[in-house]
Amino acid sequence: MGPARPVAGGAADRPAHAPYCRVMTQSQRVLVTGASGYVGGRLIPELLRRGHSVAGGFIDASDAERFWWSDRVDAVQLDVSDKEQVLAGLDGVHTAYYLIHGLGGDDFMQKDRESAQIFADGAQQAGVSRIVYLSGIVPPVDHEDLSDHISSRLEVEQILTGSGIPTYALRAAILLGSGSTSFEIVRQLSERLPVHTIPTWMKSQVQPIAIVDAVNALAGCIDHGGASRSYDIGGSERMPYSDLLALFTETAGLTRPQVEVPLLPTAVVGKLAGQFADVPGSTVQSLVESLHEDMVCSETDFRRDLLPEGYELVEVREAFDRALTEPADDADPSDLDPVGPWPSDPDWAGGRVERDEDGTTHKKGLLRSVVDRITD
Repeated sequence: MGPARPVAGGAADRPAHAPYCRVMTQSQRVLVTGASGYVGGRLIPELLRRGHSVAGGFIDASDAERFWWSDRVDAVQLDVSDKEQVLAGLDGVHTAYYLIHGLGGDDFMQKDRESAQIFADGAQQAGVSRIVYLSGIVPPVDHEDLSDHISSRLEVEQILTGSGIPTYALRAAILLGSGSTSFEIVRQLSERLPVHTIPTWMKSQVQPIAIVDAVNALAGCIDHGGASRSYDIGGSERMPYSDLLALFTETAGLTRPQVEVPLLPTAVVGKLAGQFADVPGSTVQSLVESLHEDMVCSETDFRRDLLPEGYELVEVREAFDRALTEPADDADPSDLDPVGPWPSDPDWAGGRVERDEDGTTHKKGLLRSVVDRITD
């Protein structure tokens, strides 16, 4: 899965700021919807480490079995479009995490809207104390100029907040970590395209955040007692998307020249990118729509309100390096770096370019892969 990288073992190999903050808080009953997703799968271990009783919401409860933490979680059948399942899942819950995002299909905004309303009504009826939602950075533009992807996220925030329950919407741009949709797009396009064509409009700034930092901020919401509000969450660095691609290729030991292409339509870029990545094409196209605007934090209050004092955010280069580091074959799953690969990551995660220990990159099959995708 992906380029061959140095191997990391257990806790002794972790950086000084360990992947998870081991902070024991008062135990609460917590529901994580979207438990089988990338963020949910990495959030649940942190909640368990903090001593909480966790229920994981799955479309198919048997899907929990692919996660190493499954025997410590109550796996519940929960389709957020089903009112009865939502009410059953929320029974006795203190904090409910809403990690549901629609990206594909012409009606994803309508589905997002309806599901959020069902969940908000259910949380109110069940007496939930707080709701936490992972949203997207909202650029400072007129609402009609927002992409459908961001517009839908904002609408879901408003619906959940409208429940009257204290609701915290954490707005992120790009999540860095192996298995993250946005990271995998960067990884796969970088590894599979010998030259990067950069539209001139892709000079917008982005402020990525490592998944471990996002997870700690999400977990910190349980003990936050403030009023409903949104938090912009991002790392300490801002850069154009083109620089983000360049930094990845440098970290991965690849050479990928960048060529600027003027007047390249967003729809064309999204469609082409979807052809070269294993990430579902509709997802790629939805995310590309957001690249026209700066996706950076307007404030950094989450560092004060949601993270432990003195917490150090992971820098982009380190996040890339950790995301590309394969764990040892005998590594204990509970010791795996959340930024790195996990066995439970989706089948489409990972790249196809292999690299020897001496850094030699094997490109055999790369161009063939690209040609196959164009001609299929």
